[in-house]
Amino acid sequence: MPAEPLAVPVKPLVEPGPPLTPAQLQRYARHLVLPDLGGDGQRRLLAARVLVVGAGGLGSPVLQYLAAAGVGTLGVVDADTVDVTNLQRQVVHGVDDVGRLKVDSAASALARVNPEVRVVRHAERLSSANALEVLRGYDLVVDGADNFPTRYLVSDACEVLNLPCVWGSIFRYDGQVSVFWAHPHDGTPGVTYRDLHPSPPAPGAVPSCEQAGVFGAVCGTIGSAMAFEVLKLLAGVGDSLLGRLTVFDGQRFSWRTIDVRADPSRVPVTSLEAPAAAVEAPAAGELTPSELATMLRERDSGERDFVLVDVREEWEAQICAVPGSSLVPMAHWADPAQTVRAVSAGRPVVLYCKSGARSGRLLDALRAADVDGVTHLRGGVLAWIDEIDPAQPRY
Repeated sequence: MPAEPLAVPVKPLVEPGPPLTPAQLQRYARHLVLPDLGGDGQRRLLAARVLVVGAGGLGSPVLQYLAAAGVGTLGVVDADTVDVTNLQRQVVHGVDDVGRLKVDSAASALARVNPEVRVVRHAERLSSANALEVLRGYDLVVDGADNFPTRYLVSDACEVLNLPCVWGSIFRYDGQVSVFWAHPHDGTPGVTYRDLHPSPPAPGAVPSCEQAGVFGAVCGTIGSAMAFEVLKLLAGVGDSLLGRLTVFDGQRFSWRTIDVRADPSRVPVTSLEAPAAAVEAPAAGELTPSELATMLRERDSGERDFVLVDVREEWEAQICAVPGSSLVPMAHWADPAQTVRAVSAGRPVVLYCKSGARSGRLLDALRAADVDGVTHLRGGVLAWIDEIDPAQPRY
Protein backbone atom coordinates (compact mmCIF):
# COMPACT_ATOMS: atom_id res chain seq x y z
CA MET A 1 0.00 0.00 0.00
CA PRO A 2 1.35 3.47 -0.83
CA ALA A 3 2.14 5.69 2.12
CA GLU A 4 -0.47 8.24 3.10
CA PRO A 5 0.44 11.84 2.20
CA LEU A 6 1.92 13.80 5.07
CA ALA A 7 -0.46 15.85 7.21
CA VAL A 8 0.84 18.81 9.19
CA PRO A 9 -1.19 19.77 12.29
CA VAL A 10 -1.96 23.48 12.30
CA LYS A 11 -0.83 25.79 15.08
CA PRO A 12 -2.61 29.14 15.22
CA LEU A 13 -0.93 31.75 13.04
CA VAL A 14 -2.52 34.76 14.75
CA GLU A 15 -3.00 35.70 18.39
CA PRO A 16 -6.60 36.33 19.51
CA GLY A 17 -7.86 39.89 19.26
CA PRO A 18 -10.16 41.73 21.69
CA PRO A 19 -13.19 40.01 23.25
CA LEU A 20 -16.16 39.60 20.93
CA THR A 21 -18.89 42.19 21.04
CA PRO A 22 -22.55 41.16 21.44
CA ALA A 23 -23.09 41.81 17.72
CA GLN A 24 -20.10 39.62 16.85
CA LEU A 25 -21.31 36.86 19.13
CA GLN A 26 -24.52 36.82 17.15
CA ARG A 27 -22.95 37.14 13.67
CA TYR A 28 -20.41 34.36 14.20
CA ALA A 29 -22.59 32.06 16.33
CA ARG A 30 -22.18 29.09 13.98
CA HIS A 31 -18.39 29.40 14.27
CA LEU A 32 -18.45 29.73 18.05
CA VAL A 33 -20.04 26.32 18.57
CA LEU A 34 -17.47 24.52 16.41
CA PRO A 35 -15.00 22.29 18.27
CA ASP A 36 -11.39 23.56 17.98
CA LEU A 37 -12.54 27.01 16.77
CA GLY A 38 -14.84 28.66 19.30
CA GLY A 39 -14.45 32.17 20.60
CA ASP A 40 -10.63 32.22 20.60
CA GLY A 41 -10.53 31.03 17.00
CA GLN A 42 -12.99 33.70 15.90
CA ARG A 43 -10.96 36.35 17.71
CA ARG A 44 -7.91 35.16 15.80
CA LEU A 45 -9.76 35.55 12.50
CA LEU A 46 -10.87 39.06 13.40
CA ALA A 47 -7.27 40.01 14.23
CA ALA A 48 -5.82 38.51 11.03
CA ARG A 49 -4.43 40.35 8.02
CA VAL A 50 -4.61 38.41 4.73
CA LEU A 51 -3.44 39.54 1.29
CA VAL A 52 -5.21 38.06 -1.74
CA VAL A 53 -3.30 38.33 -5.03
CA GLY A 54 -5.86 38.51 -7.82
CA ALA A 55 -9.54 39.46 -7.63
CA GLY A 56 -10.47 37.11 -10.45
CA GLY A 57 -11.79 33.57 -10.68
CA LEU A 58 -10.03 32.26 -7.57
CA GLY A 59 -9.86 35.51 -5.66
CA SER A 60 -13.63 35.99 -5.91
CA PRO A 61 -14.73 33.05 -3.70
CA VAL A 62 -11.68 33.40 -1.45
CA LEU A 63 -12.43 37.05 -0.69
CA GLN A 64 -16.13 36.45 -0.09
CA TYR A 65 -15.66 33.51 2.25
CA LEU A 66 -12.86 35.21 4.20
CA ALA A 67 -14.98 38.34 4.59
CA ALA A 68 -18.00 36.30 5.68
CA ALA A 69 -15.81 34.42 8.19
CA GLY A 70 -14.72 37.71 9.75
CA VAL A 71 -11.07 37.98 8.69
CA GLY A 72 -10.34 41.47 9.99
CA THR A 73 -8.19 42.92 7.20
CA LEU A 74 -8.23 41.80 3.58
CA GLY A 75 -5.73 43.21 1.11
CA VAL A 76 -6.57 42.86 -2.58
CA VAL A 77 -3.92 43.10 -5.30
CA ASP A 78 -5.18 43.57 -8.86
CA ALA A 79 -4.48 46.24 -11.47
CA ASP A 80 -7.15 45.13 -13.95
CA THR A 81 -10.65 46.39 -14.60
CA VAL A 82 -13.77 44.23 -14.78
CA ASP A 83 -14.51 42.94 -18.27
CA VAL A 84 -17.76 41.34 -19.39
CA THR A 85 -15.87 38.09 -20.10
CA ASN A 86 -14.95 37.92 -16.39
CA LEU A 87 -18.55 37.59 -15.24
CA GLN A 88 -18.87 33.91 -16.17
CA ARG A 89 -16.59 32.93 -13.24
CA GLN A 90 -15.46 35.99 -11.23
CA VAL A 91 -18.51 36.09 -9.00
CA VAL A 92 -17.40 38.96 -6.75
CA HIS A 93 -18.14 41.29 -9.70
CA GLY A 94 -21.43 42.06 -11.42
CA VAL A 95 -22.73 43.61 -14.63
CA ASP A 96 -22.73 47.10 -13.13
CA ASP A 97 -19.02 46.73 -12.31
CA VAL A 98 -17.83 46.35 -15.91
CA GLY A 99 -15.12 48.94 -16.45
CA ARG A 100 -14.40 49.44 -12.73
CA LEU A 101 -11.12 48.55 -11.11
CA LYS A 102 -11.43 45.04 -9.73
CA VAL A 103 -10.13 46.15 -6.34
CA ASP A 104 -12.94 48.74 -6.12
CA SER A 105 -15.59 46.29 -7.29
CA ALA A 106 -14.38 43.66 -4.83
CA ALA A 107 -14.29 46.17 -1.97
CA SER A 108 -17.91 47.14 -2.64
CA ALA A 109 -19.01 43.50 -2.70
CA LEU A 110 -17.16 42.68 0.52
CA ALA A 111 -18.73 45.65 2.29
CA ARG A 112 -22.12 44.12 1.49
CA VAL A 113 -20.98 40.76 2.86
CA ASN A 114 -19.40 42.08 6.07
CA PRO A 115 -19.01 45.81 6.70
CA GLU A 116 -16.71 45.10 9.66
CA VAL A 117 -13.94 43.86 7.38
CA ARG A 118 -11.27 46.41 6.43
CA VAL A 119 -10.36 46.15 2.74
CA VAL A 120 -6.97 47.47 1.61
CA ARG A 121 -6.83 48.08 -2.14
CA HIS A 122 -3.58 47.56 -4.05
CA ALA A 123 -4.47 48.62 -7.60
CA GLU A 124 -1.07 47.71 -8.99
CA ARG A 125 0.75 44.85 -10.60
CA LEU A 126 3.21 43.01 -8.40
CA SER A 127 6.81 43.34 -9.51
CA SER A 128 10.21 42.65 -8.01
CA ALA A 129 10.32 46.35 -7.16
CA ASN A 130 7.12 46.48 -5.07
CA ALA A 131 6.30 42.91 -3.98
CA LEU A 132 8.08 43.00 -0.62
CA GLU A 133 6.53 46.34 0.26
CA VAL A 134 3.03 45.15 -0.66
CA LEU A 135 3.28 41.79 1.16
CA ARG A 136 5.02 43.06 4.28
CA GLY A 137 2.72 43.41 7.28
CA TYR A 138 0.27 40.66 6.32
CA ASP A 139 0.02 37.39 8.23
CA LEU A 140 -0.64 35.21 5.17
CA VAL A 141 -0.80 35.53 1.39
CA VAL A 142 -3.29 33.89 -0.97
CA ASP A 143 -1.97 33.37 -4.50
CA GLY A 144 -4.86 33.43 -6.95
CA ALA A 145 -2.73 34.68 -9.85
CA ASP A 146 -3.41 33.43 -13.37
CA ASN A 147 0.13 33.61 -14.75
CA PHE A 148 3.45 31.96 -13.98
CA PRO A 149 5.64 35.06 -13.48
CA THR A 150 3.36 36.31 -10.70
CA ARG A 151 3.19 32.88 -9.04
CA TYR A 152 6.99 32.67 -8.85
CA LEU A 153 7.21 36.26 -7.66
CA VAL A 154 4.66 35.69 -4.89
CA SER A 155 6.43 32.52 -3.78
CA ASP A 156 9.82 34.24 -3.72
CA ALA A 157 8.51 37.27 -1.84
CA CYS A 158 6.81 34.99 0.71
CA GLU A 159 10.07 33.10 1.16
CA VAL A 160 12.02 36.32 1.75
CA LEU A 161 9.42 37.52 4.30
CA ASN A 162 8.71 34.00 5.63
CA LEU A 163 4.99 34.26 5.06
CA PRO A 164 2.73 31.23 4.49
CA CYS A 165 1.14 31.17 1.03
CA VAL A 166 -2.10 29.40 0.16
CA TRP A 167 -1.92 28.67 -3.56
CA GLY A 168 -4.42 27.45 -6.12
CA SER A 169 -4.63 27.09 -9.88
CA ILE A 170 -7.32 26.11 -12.38
CA PHE A 171 -7.27 24.76 -15.92
CA ARG A 172 -10.44 24.00 -17.88
CA TYR A 173 -12.31 21.54 -15.60
CA ASP A 174 -9.49 20.87 -13.14
CA GLY A 175 -7.68 22.54 -10.27
CA GLN A 176 -4.95 22.27 -7.65
CA VAL A 177 -4.51 23.57 -4.10
CA SER A 178 -1.53 23.61 -1.75
CA VAL A 179 0.15 25.57 1.04
CA PHE A 180 3.73 26.84 0.78
CA TRP A 181 5.84 28.15 3.64
CA ALA A 182 9.62 28.30 3.60
CA HIS A 183 10.17 28.27 7.38
CA PRO A 184 7.04 27.40 9.40
CA HIS A 185 7.01 28.82 12.92
CA ASP A 186 6.42 25.38 14.44
CA GLY A 187 9.62 23.93 12.97
CA THR A 188 7.98 21.57 10.46
CA PRO A 189 9.80 21.18 7.11
CA GLY A 190 9.17 24.04 4.71
CA VAL A 191 8.08 23.80 1.08
CA THR A 192 7.79 26.53 -1.56
CA TYR A 193 6.26 26.79 -5.02
CA ARG A 194 9.72 26.29 -6.49
CA ASP A 195 9.91 22.86 -4.84
CA LEU A 196 6.78 21.89 -6.78
CA HIS A 197 7.76 23.67 -10.02
CA PRO A 198 11.50 24.46 -10.00
CA SER A 199 11.36 26.65 -13.11
CA PRO A 200 8.66 28.28 -15.26
CA PRO A 201 7.47 26.56 -18.43
CA ALA A 202 8.58 27.92 -21.77
CA PRO A 203 6.46 30.86 -22.98
CA GLY A 204 3.39 29.55 -24.77
CA ALA A 205 3.88 25.97 -23.56
CA VAL A 206 0.85 26.15 -21.23
CA PRO A 207 -2.31 27.79 -22.57
CA SER A 208 -3.79 30.55 -20.44
CA CYS A 209 -7.44 30.50 -19.30
CA GLU A 210 -8.07 32.95 -22.11
CA GLN A 211 -6.80 30.39 -24.60
CA ALA A 212 -7.93 27.12 -23.01
CA GLY A 213 -11.14 28.19 -21.28
CA VAL A 214 -12.24 27.47 -17.71
CA PHE A 215 -15.45 25.99 -16.34
CA GLY A 216 -16.74 28.75 -14.08
CA ALA A 217 -17.81 26.58 -11.15
CA VAL A 218 -14.28 25.13 -10.87
CA CYS A 219 -13.22 28.55 -9.57
CA GLY A 220 -15.73 28.20 -6.75
CA THR A 221 -14.60 24.68 -5.92
CA ILE A 222 -10.89 25.50 -5.78
CA GLY A 223 -11.38 28.96 -4.29
CA SER A 224 -13.50 27.55 -1.47
CA ALA A 225 -10.78 24.99 -0.71
CA MET A 226 -8.21 27.80 -0.62
CA ALA A 227 -10.37 29.85 1.77
CA PHE A 228 -10.75 26.76 3.98
CA GLU A 229 -6.96 26.40 4.19
CA VAL A 230 -6.55 30.09 5.05
CA LEU A 231 -9.04 29.92 7.92
CA LYS A 232 -7.47 26.73 9.29
CA LEU A 233 -4.02 28.30 9.34
CA LEU A 234 -5.18 31.52 10.95
CA ALA A 235 -7.20 29.87 13.71
CA GLY A 236 -5.20 26.65 14.17
CA VAL A 237 -7.74 24.06 13.09
CA GLY A 238 -7.02 20.58 11.68
CA ASP A 239 -4.15 19.68 9.34
CA SER A 240 -2.82 22.01 6.67
CA LEU A 241 -1.86 21.24 3.07
CA LEU A 242 1.73 22.26 3.73
CA GLY A 243 3.82 19.60 2.00
CA ARG A 244 0.81 18.24 0.14
CA LEU A 245 -0.75 19.00 -3.24
CA THR A 246 -4.45 18.29 -3.73
CA VAL A 247 -5.51 17.76 -7.34
CA PHE A 248 -9.14 18.06 -8.46
CA ASP A 249 -10.51 16.34 -11.59
CA GLY A 250 -13.76 18.14 -12.26
CA GLN A 251 -15.12 15.92 -15.00
CA ARG A 252 -14.84 12.84 -12.76
CA PHE A 253 -15.31 14.87 -9.59
CA SER A 254 -12.40 13.17 -7.87
CA TRP A 255 -9.64 14.39 -5.58
CA ARG A 256 -6.19 12.98 -4.99
CA THR A 257 -3.41 14.22 -2.72
CA ILE A 258 0.33 13.78 -3.22
CA ASP A 259 3.36 14.73 -1.15
CA VAL A 260 5.50 17.73 -2.06
CA ARG A 261 8.93 17.72 -0.43
CA ALA A 262 11.59 20.40 -0.29
CA ASP A 263 14.43 20.07 -2.79
CA PRO A 264 17.61 20.00 -0.64
CA SER A 265 19.67 21.25 -3.59
CA ARG A 266 17.53 24.34 -4.19
CA VAL A 267 19.22 27.63 -3.42
CA PRO A 268 17.05 29.59 -0.94
CA VAL A 269 15.56 32.86 -2.16
CA THR A 270 16.86 35.75 -0.06
CA SER A 271 16.08 38.75 -2.29
CA LEU A 272 14.08 39.75 -5.34
CA GLU A 273 16.07 40.78 -8.35
CA ALA A 274 14.47 42.76 -11.15
CA PRO A 275 15.10 41.19 -14.57
CA ALA A 276 16.88 43.29 -17.12
CA ALA A 277 14.43 45.27 -19.21
CA ALA A 278 14.17 44.06 -22.77
CA VAL A 279 11.87 44.50 -25.71
CA GLU A 280 11.05 41.16 -27.26
CA ALA A 281 11.50 41.30 -31.01
CA PRO A 282 9.11 39.41 -33.24
CA ALA A 283 10.35 35.95 -34.14
CA ALA A 284 10.83 34.87 -37.72
CA GLY A 285 7.47 34.45 -39.40
CA GLU A 286 5.69 36.80 -36.97
CA LEU A 287 4.03 40.09 -37.77
CA THR A 288 3.22 42.82 -35.28
CA PRO A 289 -0.22 44.43 -35.43
CA SER A 290 1.26 47.64 -36.86
CA GLU A 291 3.04 45.68 -39.59
CA LEU A 292 -0.19 43.91 -40.51
CA ALA A 293 -2.06 47.23 -40.54
CA THR A 294 0.46 48.59 -43.04
CA MET A 295 0.11 45.49 -45.20
CA LEU A 296 -3.69 45.81 -45.19
CA ARG A 297 -3.48 49.45 -46.30
CA GLU A 298 -1.13 48.43 -49.10
CA ARG A 299 -3.48 45.63 -50.11
CA ASP A 300 -6.41 48.06 -50.22
CA SER A 301 -4.40 50.40 -52.48
CA GLY A 302 -3.33 47.58 -54.80
CA GLU A 303 0.35 47.73 -53.84
CA ARG A 304 0.35 44.28 -52.28
CA ASP A 305 -1.63 41.04 -52.49
CA PHE A 306 -1.95 38.46 -49.74
CA VAL A 307 -4.59 36.39 -47.95
CA LEU A 308 -5.44 37.04 -44.29
CA VAL A 309 -6.88 33.89 -42.67
CA ASP A 310 -8.64 33.66 -39.31
CA VAL A 311 -8.22 30.12 -37.93
CA ARG A 312 -10.57 30.53 -34.94
CA GLU A 313 -14.04 29.10 -34.56
CA GLU A 314 -17.07 30.81 -36.10
CA TRP A 315 -18.45 31.95 -32.74
CA GLU A 316 -15.16 33.69 -31.96
CA ALA A 317 -15.16 35.53 -35.27
CA GLN A 318 -18.64 36.82 -34.47
CA ILE A 319 -17.25 38.64 -31.42
CA CYS A 320 -14.29 40.38 -33.07
CA ALA A 321 -12.02 40.01 -36.10
CA VAL A 322 -9.32 41.70 -38.12
CA PRO A 323 -11.11 43.40 -41.04
CA GLY A 324 -10.56 41.83 -44.43
CA SER A 325 -9.91 38.30 -43.22
CA SER A 326 -11.34 34.97 -44.33
CA LEU A 327 -12.47 32.39 -41.77
CA VAL A 328 -10.98 28.89 -42.02
CA PRO A 329 -11.35 27.19 -38.59
CA MET A 330 -8.73 24.79 -37.28
CA ALA A 331 -10.93 21.78 -38.04
CA HIS A 332 -10.22 22.42 -41.73
CA TRP A 333 -6.43 22.23 -41.27
CA ALA A 334 -6.00 18.46 -40.87
CA ASP A 335 -3.61 18.66 -43.83
CA PRO A 336 -2.05 22.12 -43.35
CA ALA A 337 -0.07 22.10 -46.60
CA GLN A 338 -3.09 21.19 -48.71
CA THR A 339 -5.33 23.73 -46.96
CA VAL A 340 -2.89 26.61 -47.32
CA ARG A 341 -2.52 25.88 -51.04
CA ALA A 342 -6.30 25.90 -51.42
CA VAL A 343 -6.80 29.24 -49.65
CA SER A 344 -3.74 31.04 -51.00
CA ALA A 345 -4.04 30.49 -54.77
CA GLY A 346 -0.32 31.19 -54.93
CA ARG A 347 -0.43 34.33 -52.78
CA PRO A 348 1.33 34.90 -49.42
CA VAL A 349 -0.77 33.97 -46.38
CA VAL A 350 -1.05 35.61 -42.96
CA LEU A 351 -2.68 33.51 -40.22
CA TYR A 352 -4.16 34.73 -36.97
CA CYS A 353 -6.16 33.43 -34.02
CA LYS A 354 -7.13 34.80 -30.61
CA SER A 355 -3.69 35.20 -29.01
CA GLY A 356 -1.22 33.70 -31.49
CA ALA A 357 -1.03 30.22 -29.95
CA ARG A 358 -3.08 28.31 -32.53
CA SER A 359 -1.76 30.21 -35.52
CA GLY A 360 1.79 29.74 -34.21
CA ARG A 361 1.35 25.97 -33.98
CA LEU A 362 -0.13 25.93 -37.46
CA LEU A 363 2.82 27.94 -38.77
CA ASP A 364 5.22 25.41 -37.21
CA ALA A 365 3.36 22.56 -38.93
CA LEU A 366 3.59 24.34 -42.28
CA ARG A 367 7.30 24.93 -41.85
CA ALA A 368 7.76 21.24 -41.02
CA ALA A 369 6.02 20.49 -44.32
CA ASP A 370 8.42 22.88 -46.15
CA VAL A 371 5.63 25.33 -47.01
CA ASP A 372 6.90 28.87 -47.57
CA GLY A 373 5.14 32.22 -47.82
CA VAL A 374 3.17 31.95 -44.57
CA THR A 375 3.40 34.22 -41.52
CA HIS A 376 1.15 34.82 -38.53
CA LEU A 377 0.02 37.72 -36.34
CA ARG A 378 1.89 37.84 -33.08
CA GLY A 379 -0.55 38.15 -30.19
CA GLY A 380 -3.54 37.40 -32.40
CA VAL A 381 -6.70 39.45 -32.63
CA LEU A 382 -6.35 40.55 -29.00
CA ALA A 383 -3.07 42.29 -29.83
CA TRP A 384 -4.75 43.83 -32.89
CA ILE A 385 -7.51 45.23 -30.68
CA ASP A 386 -5.05 46.53 -28.09
CA GLU A 387 -2.83 48.32 -30.59
CA ILE A 388 -4.96 49.08 -33.64
CA ASP A 389 -8.71 48.77 -33.05
CA PRO A 390 -9.62 49.25 -29.36
CA ALA A 391 -13.31 49.82 -30.20
CA GLN A 392 -13.76 46.10 -30.82
CA PRO A 393 -14.83 43.89 -27.88
CA ARG A 394 -12.35 41.47 -26.29
CA TYR A 395 -13.21 37.99 -25.05
